[in-house]
Amino acid sequence: MLSDIEIAQAARTAPIAEVAQELGVAREDLIPYGYDKAKVDYSALSEPTDHTAKLVLVTAINPTPAGEGKTTTTIGLADALHRLGTKTCMALREPSLGPVFGIKGGAAGGGYAQVVPMEDINLHFTGDFHAVGAANNLLAAMLDNSIQQGNPLRIDPRRVTWKRCVDMNDRQLRHVVDGLGAIADGTPREDGFDITVASEIMAVLCLASSIRDLKERLARIVVGYTYDREPVTAADLHAEGAMAALLKDALKPNLVQSLEGTPAFVHGGPFANIAHGCNSVMATRMALHYADVVVTEAGFGADLGAEKFLDIKCRMAGLVPNAVVVVATVRALKYNGGVAKDELGHENLEALAAGMPNLLHHVRVMREVYGLPCVVAINRFPNDTEAELELVRASCEAEGANVALSEVWAKGGEGGEELAREVLRLVEEPNSFDFSYPTGASIEEAVEAVATRVYGADGVTFAPAAARQVADLHRLGFGNLPVCVAKTQYSLTDDASKLGEPKGFDITVREAKVSAGAGFVVMLTGSIMTMPGLPKKPAAEGIDVTDDGRITGLF
Repeated sequence: MLSDIEIAQAARTAPIAEVAQELGVAREDLIPYGYDKAKVDYSALSEPTDHTAKLVLVTAINPTPAGEGKTTTTIGLADALHRLGTKTCMALREPSLGPVFGIKGGAAGGGYAQVVPMEDINLHFTGDFHAVGAANNLLAAMLDNSIQQGNPLRIDPRRVTWKRCVDMNDRQLRHVVDGLGAIADGTPREDGFDITVASEIMAVLCLASSIRDLKERLARIVVGYTYDREPVTAADLHAEGAMAALLKDALKPNLVQSLEGTPAFVHGGPFANIAHGCNSVMATRMALHYADVVVTEAGFGADLGAEKFLDIKCRMAGLVPNAVVVVATVRALKYNGGVAKDELGHENLEALAAGMPNLLHHVRVMREVYGLPCVVAINRFPNDTEAELELVRASCEAEGANVALSEVWAKGGEGGEELAREVLRLVEEPNSFDFSYPTGASIEEAVEAVATRVYGADGVTFAPAAARQVADLHRLGFGNLPVCVAKTQYSLTDDASKLGEPKGFDITVREAKVSAGAGFVVMLTGSIMTMPGLPKKPAAEGIDVTDDGRITGLF
């Protein structure tokens, strides 16, 4: 059996200019990055059009070590729609080097449902993440330089909130002390690093609608507070122009293709557990501009990525999705029902029934909270039995959601045609899309709504420090922004060990901070961190390059 990277390396892809031409991208708007990838200039969106496309969101149950295959299903669904004669385009996120070298692996799909060039997409790609890191760290350097050069803004070094970043899982950098040495070496202070995908710059890049909007968002970023507890912004440091200069090309969406030639915009990459977890607004709008059906995904389970896609991205960008696909596997549902990972290949209807509430919870939220039509995609594995599949089907249909089997990992688009036909039916249905909390709700009201309506919690508890921070945010005029809840991806709760559909729990907010450039307030819950660490055996140990330059070990 070929590995994912071997399948990708054996593929014969079309020149990216041909993919762009089929999609309708004008030659003058295409900026090739070699043979099989390109950027598309923002000017493409300035052309007036009355074209209306359908937007399909792919999400999933809470992730497990058994794997769900959300990105693989997204790509396979787009390929299947393409095979059925629908002008289709994908809008996906770029992978972070942290998971690629850590435990999760890449994010270019798998098997015969991949976007290519897989190695480039999973590694440096077109340099977008490096640009985000450079802009982030330029702002950090200008902040500390202002303190060093007489501190004219009266920045309190103890209240600096802006961190440096690196696109790597490196727990050693979570808490550092810098500026040590002689007087000319800087002002000593406690500091730390975030992973690049958690940087507010990444969120700004993904939510910006133009160069002007990008620069205005960068200017609003709060980097710290004065001795009088007033916010200091990037505009106060005169940093937004130089940051925008670093990001001007990164803002242009990247165009690639699937193994079957379906166009895909792969752009931006915030994590959904510590950021807003969606690809860029620019890429989504560009896909909607050219295609008739756009398939996009949001990170991790529906409680994280889908919630933020709907409550943050759709709210800010004025997007209205037409249908939702919730991806699950029989294996992952049995894991939620208490089966150990090495026993998931055996039929176990009792455990499957015990794990089903996690899937049904997400289905109910999509249908009843957000008012969207929904289909469950079962990513089929060879060991799944007919009895298990029938149990899943019957349980979902009792909730009013149909089930479609997906075999795209093994069969590519052909294995997703059942799902594609159901999606084409759903996107024509009327829906009553709404947010989980109204625009302008207070921080407390918004967090309470997400916790109770989306997670199923009884309520929210604010730690004393978080309560003080929320009060300060209200005082500073940030009290009615949307909320971006940072929470473990493994559970509906803020405790990763509680699987299935837990009841009788509260969400504990331990820290609240504003991302004024992104336009939301971040609420950190439980033990979530913005700089992950590597596992005991990192995936990096298995990655290599041959003498002729061929990369091996990526997955």
